[in-house]
Amino acid sequence: MTIKFYGYPKCSTCNKASKWLRDNQVQFENHHIVDAPPSKEFLKEMVANGDYELKKFFNTSGVKYRELQLKDKLPTMSEDEQLELLASDGKLIKRPLVYDGDKLTLGFKEEQFEDMWKTS
Repeated sequence: MTIKFYGYPKCSTCNKASKWLRDNQVQFENHHIVDAPPSKEFLKEMVANGDYELKKFFNTSGVKYRELQLKDKLPTMSEDEQLELLASDGKLIKRPLVYDGDKLTLGFKEEQFEDMWKTS
């Protein structure tokens, strides 16, 4: 599977991550996380294949997260409801989200990208 990069053009962290991938000659498909968020089924696959709990997929520092008071609501929501919510609004998803069908990273830490995405 091609590496899929879900980011937001106005996000400086996303821009740093995509620059790192380009600088390291890592080929990826760029997806606008707000205009075209990953589907519920695709998110479910990422949760199953990645090393992150579902709650880590939420952008806890985002305005929308606070507006919806998700800190209090998430513990009582089912996994299905949480996936539905994430798929409904890309701003709720921690970004950038990078996935190749096997490996997954949430956010950008250069050391982590070095370990996961460096090809040579």
